[in-house]
Amino acid sequence: MNVKVTTKVNQALPLVKAGFNEELFLKLNPPFPSVSLLRFDGCGSGDIVELLLDFKLAKQKWVSEITYDNETPERFEFIDEGIVLPFPFSYWKHHHILIGNAEGCEIVDSIEYKAKNKLITILLYPLLLLQFVYRKPVYRRVFK
Repeated sequence: MNVKVTTKVNQALPLVKAGFNEELFLKLNPPFPSVSLLRFDGCGSGDIVELLLDFKLAKQKWVSEITYDNETPERFEFIDEGIVLPFPFSYWKHHHILIGNAEGCEIVDSIEYKAKNKLITILLYPLLLLQFVYRKPVYRRVFK
């Protein structure tokens, strides 16, 4: 299943790209579950991001690898793919796309995911959509 959320910000592409760092990553996380960042190598191919999700009753690891990155004067993109995923996910691919120029930038979060079964995959959709819509004001505040 796919979730796609686009956010326009009023900052130039090179500055937005430079802002995709550990600090932004922590700001983008919603209040629940709480997230501890165990490792953040960056946004380049081969980099690893490792999280610990705390659901109060249980903690679960999430490890993703950046499997692709590309940059042109008008676009920067990278893909993270889940290596170790928390229940109930069985597949995760998050395509981050920044499209812009000197006047502004569009940030696109495009997620492809699967859960252990089709029903759970469908039920996760509104939760994931809300999680990525939650990022919109954060992006706008950080990249104003």
